[in-house]
Amino acid sequence: MNKVLRVNMSDLSTKIEEVPAAWVGLGGRGLTSTIIATEVPPTCHALGVNNKLVFAPGLLTGTPAANSGRLSAGAKSPLTGTIKESNAGGTAAQMLARLDVKALIIEGIPKGDAWYSLHVNMEGVSIQEETELVGKWNFAVIEALEARLGKKTGILTIGPAGEMKMAAANISVKDPDSKIRSHGRGGLGAVMGSKKIKFISIDDQGAPKVPIADPEKFKTAARVFAKALMDHPVSGEGLPTYGTNVLVNILNEAGGLPTRNFTTGQFDGADKISGETMHDT
Repeated sequence: MNKVLRVNMSDLSTKIEEVPAAWVGLGGRGLTSTIIATEVPPTCHALGVNNKLVFAPGLLTGTPAANSGRLSAGAKSPLTGTIKESNAGGTAAQMLARLDVKALIIEGIPKGDAWYSLHVNMEGVSIQEETELVGKWNFAVIEALEARLGKKTGILTIGPAGEMKMAAANISVKDPDSKIRSHGRGGLGAVMGSKKIKFISIDDQGAPKVPIADPEKFKTAARVFAKALMDHPVSGEGLPTYGTNVLVNILNEAGGLPTRNFTTGQFDGADKISGETMHDT
């Protein structure tokens, strides 16, 4: 991936940048957090003009590698006041990778009360004013945009909570079945709302597949990796049966379960909110 798309909402401008040498080996969470750490003043208001919202696919996104299709979103969080990374499934990451986009960086805040949408395609990214879908819920936005732009269009959107900059608002990502997957952590929907962006559309029509230097070796390695995931008791059995919350007890035992603003890594009542308990309740 060789392009960085930068959108400045303060002057409604866009540009395509080359990937800096320091970012070449980064993707996903590593890249979004690096950009936020480098470009966002640590004392800025999370919903102010100096915060940035960054989306980045992973290094292997767009390839057949298992679990490589997730999209990372990063910003200074209105909930924690620190760097936040949230990731989601859906089709957006794969489409950005095919469009050769390593990162989409959104900065600034527009003047006035108008709302906008971003549109990513092979030519780059453009900004349009949006009136029809403001105030709509996420599923309604996806349904309307599929009628407007086509069912194959990738979509990221916020609902009324994001528009109102509520601190727990998420960013929804359309999946192949026209349902939603969510950047659900850190209140990043509020950051997107602060920048007056209702939705982002992605059109990868005409884009080539992600090139692989040695396809046969890659397929072999991908099979080995996929088998390891399926054979592991957590990823192969625990997660499919109990969901993400199967990790509660595991993280708690390891001392890595964020508790009391992460002043401690263990919670005495962890078993009561674990995936196993929820499954059996």
